Amino acid sequence: MPPKTHQRTRSDHASEVAEDYVEAIADAIAQRGVCRAVDLVSHFAVTHATVNNTVARLQRDGLVTTLPYQPIELTATGKRLAAQSRKRHAIVQSFLERLGVSAQTAAIDSEGMEHHVSKETLNAMKRVLEQGWPSDGEST
Repeated sequence: MPPKTHQRTRSDHASEVAEDYVEAIADAIAQRGVCRAVDLVSHFAVTHATVNNTVARLQRDGLVTTLPYQPIELTATGKRLAAQSRKRHAIVQSFLERLGVSAQTAAIDSEGMEHHVSKETLNAMKRVLEQGWPSDGEST
């Protein structure tokens, strides 16, 4: 594999946790009006230390704000990232379902795929969802 492929994969992994966390924080706020560390501990099945470390990184990166023993809030940047992640997830999941994958499997598979799909591939998936499959006899 070319070196650029590995660089992209490493970059994708670095943003994957942030995207998952801001999406989970946005969901908790939408459902309960507030997100606390314990909500993330339960959601991700990790320790409080893991959540605290991750939230500290998100805060450092300008995605969340919080104080000790206070709810976690998304910044404007965090809200944008959560919305983008949710949108990518929906496109990938819908595309998999269009392929005939069951809704349950598509939901599980899209959770990982959404982080690694390129903009080009995501746009192609969206085109198929909106316009159908390109015909085989299409001329260029």
